[in-house]
Amino acid sequence: MKVDLGDLNAFVVVARARSFREGARLSGSSASSLSDAVRRLEERLGVRLLNRTTRSVVPTEAGEGLLERLAPALTEMEAALDVVNGFRGRPAGVLRLNVPISASRLVLPHIVPAFLATYPDIQLEVIADDSFVDVIGAGCDAGIRYDERLEQDMIAVPIGPRVQRFATAAAPAYLERHGRPEHPRDLMKHACLIGRFASGATTTPWEFERDGEVVKVEPTGPLIVRVGGATDLAVDAAIAGTGIVQIFEDWLRPHLDSGALVPVLEPWWQSFPGPFLYYPGRRLVPAPLRAFIDFIKTP
Repeated sequence: MKVDLGDLNAFVVVARARSFREGARLSGSSASSLSDAVRRLEERLGVRLLNRTTRSVVPTEAGEGLLERLAPALTEMEAALDVVNGFRGRPAGVLRLNVPISASRLVLPHIVPAFLATYPDIQLEVIADDSFVDVIGAGCDAGIRYDERLEQDMIAVPIGPRVQRFATAAAPAYLERHGRPEHPRDLMKHACLIGRFASGATTTPWEFERDGEVVKVEPTGPLIVRVGGATDLAVDAAIAGTGIVQIFEDWLRPHLDSGALVPVLEPWWQSFPGPFLYYPGRRLVPAPLRAFIDFIKTP
């Protein structure tokens, strides 16, 4: 069966965006041209791929199955065609990264401006998502994650700080009212501001370490926020004196420096290895990604 590759690509764009209008914005096409392409594809295949309403576009079961198989194949085709980039004077094209919100806030700002200045023909698209996703299935070239969440068949390259810490902090007013914890287990008597993953699972226990002793506690408190997207709300609540917060030290650093928050249990703060850029090992590396890898490897 002969199917136009452009129509297949239009379907993938719309199915991922869940919207013809958003798909048009992301692809630089018009919503009407995407709609025509999807309609042609459905007529050619003889099956509905998208359920359309005035408010949303959702893949049918057949559409989901096609998307799952198509996305990696189209990504491989883009990478193969990108080999031509090696013959250009400088790399060009789109680089798509899937990263946790913490990386978009704490790691990439120190890298992206200089990278884009060095490679003006590369367009960088960053999808900030704290869910662990299949980067290829999501149409991305690479992702950023921490070591414990990397798949075995991925190539990992260090990016950003190689050592980070979780910091625990509270507003001076809160500590004046409730006292200062002297040991991690004292947190069980305090109001703590808790994070929850997108999956619905509460974050892992707060961990502390001192002189080889590791202590894990599962604190409770008046506020639970979605990790990543709503983390700033927990920080703002801590500044307002609602409770004690624990998050990346770099995230809290401006508030610690200003005095809006003060360290709690600092001798117990636990260090952990920094993040990695990861990408599949069994595929051609697109020129924009190769340029990014070389850039972050440069001292």
